[in-house]
Amino acid sequence: MADICYPSCEQPQTRRGQERRLALLLCATDLFLEKGYDAVSLDDIVNHAGGSKTSIYKYFGNKEGLFTAICDYRREVFFKGVCFPYTPEKNNLRIYLIQTLQRFYQHIVQPENIAFMRMFTEQSQKDVQLAHYFYDQCALNIQNTIAFALEQAHSMDEIFCSNPHFSATMYFGILRDVEWRNLMGLNVQADDAEIFDYINYCVDIFLKAHQKV
Repeated sequence: MADICYPSCEQPQTRRGQERRLALLLCATDLFLEKGYDAVSLDDIVNHAGGSKTSIYKYFGNKEGLFTAICDYRREVFFKGVCFPYTPEKNNLRIYLIQTLQRFYQHIVQPENIAFMRMFTEQSQKDVQLAHYFYDQCALNIQNTIAFALEQAHSMDEIFCSNPHFSATMYFGILRDVEWRNLMGLNVQADDAEIFDYINYCVDIFLKAHQKV
């Protein structure tokens, strides 16, 4: 892939422009998932979404920039629906950690999200820059959100957590098996209720390991 251009591309200044940009994003996503990234051209996207390739060049720079923008859009949706900031005054840490993993689980088992992650994994193998960009903007941000929550709980003497980033990595490992089974097309040997019981169990063990001594 070429240089990632999305962050420096022109942003629409009107409502109509914003709607046009979003329509291109959503249409391109559908086509990429249906046919595969390499099989879809800019002409295909324009034919389905309407308008002209000028809008794609204007808002995304090129096909690679469009794909990066799709990744960013899905990241924003993920953070709005899954990974919320932790507020000690409002959140119970145990409930916060459990509910975050429950939402994360419900996100990773959706067929469209599984298909997109498979496609993204394939594309990132061809472009290390894209892999680093998305890891820094998504995976690392998610871990940092949890690390910050643990750091806050530690500072308030609720838990003992000497290395929040290590602990955040451990925390997301709770669902790593489920995530990889989904990506590889293997059956998950549990229903939602069993997974939620498993999440509760693991979070309790996780917090026990971080008890103040």
